[in-house]
Amino acid sequence: MTLEFIGLVGAHEASESDPGNGQTVDLPFIKAFAQTQEYAGFDKVLLAVNSRAPDSMIIASYVAALTDKLGLLVAHRPGFQAPTFAARQFATLDQLSQGRAAINVITGGDSGDLQRDGDFLDKERRYARSGEYLAIMKQVWASQQPFSHKGAFYQVEDNLTEVKPWHKPRVPIYFSGASAAAVEVAAQHADVYMMWGEPLDQVKARIAEVRAAAKKVGREDQIRFSLSLRPILGATDEEAWQRADHLLAQAQANIGGKAIQPDSNAGSQRLYQLATARKVYDRCLWTGIAALSGAAGNSTSLVGSPQTVADAALEYYKLGITTFLFRGFDQLRDAAEYGRLLLPAIRARVAAYEAEQISAA
Repeated sequence: MTLEFIGLVGAHEASESDPGNGQTVDLPFIKAFAQTQEYAGFDKVLLAVNSRAPDSMIIASYVAALTDKLGLLVAHRPGFQAPTFAARQFATLDQLSQGRAAINVITGGDSGDLQRDGDFLDKERRYARSGEYLAIMKQVWASQQPFSHKGAFYQVEDNLTEVKPWHKPRVPIYFSGASAAAVEVAAQHADVYMMWGEPLDQVKARIAEVRAAAKKVGREDQIRFSLSLRPILGATDEEAWQRADHLLAQAQANIGGKAIQPDSNAGSQRLYQLATARKVYDRCLWTGIAALSGAAGNSTSLVGSPQTVADAALEYYKLGITTFLFRGFDQLRDAAEYGRLLLPAIRARVAAYEAEQISAA
């Protein structure tokens, strides 16, 4: 199985433990962060979406111009523009970057953030809309003749878009969402189903759930799985856990403690339950920041030496995780350290494991 590593590029340097320098759009940081991750060996970077943040598509275009081979996973919320228009945007970005664009479909998030941009649909209808939205986007990318569409949410008449994706057969679709409605849409459309870092048993069960749903539509072998984590490294396990404690203290001072929001998505609710039940799962999965932040996003960590964290990542790989989204709390430092110490260690372990599997077969 092909191993893939995804980082993250934001418009400025900040995290739960780092208040940042007050800039909303920090051009030198964007350049340094993107190029550091390209040099470090990341395959892609995520450009996240939030109603308060700079636009992810425009930041992605800037990053494309600053890099040569770094993939651009652009977070995108269906429903805020026409799917035909979004399909043209992604096809154009893919052409300009020569095949480096991918879409991360974000249907959920907390309702408050969606409503700030005027979206008041309930969860079930949002996911139904996302399914129709993606079906139209895929048709725009594939159609060589004009097509029309009349559905529950969109009506299209005589559409033929000249710009097609560079990447064939189309722009890859990464899909997030933990609810039953999300799994159903992912089964139909996702190339990669994305999860936050949970214990091994929960990840195994989620993979089985999504594969079963994909099997019903003949796509069991067409969907891959991604896990998002915040690795905290040290020269030794003890040093890494000391750093985790320090980061937690910094985060407490920076953001304080937050309870989970009542309108949070299903993924946050799951993660918060896990984080408040135990601090450490499996070999080294730490939930300290997730519990502190109300599990508002990717916030669980693998803590330890590069060897310990790589061993833990291998256990997820054995379950079927082939994409890892890693971002740190000290963003530039961590990205460089991941490239120097962690990514090569994981690649080596995966290669050895695959060789053993071939030998055993």
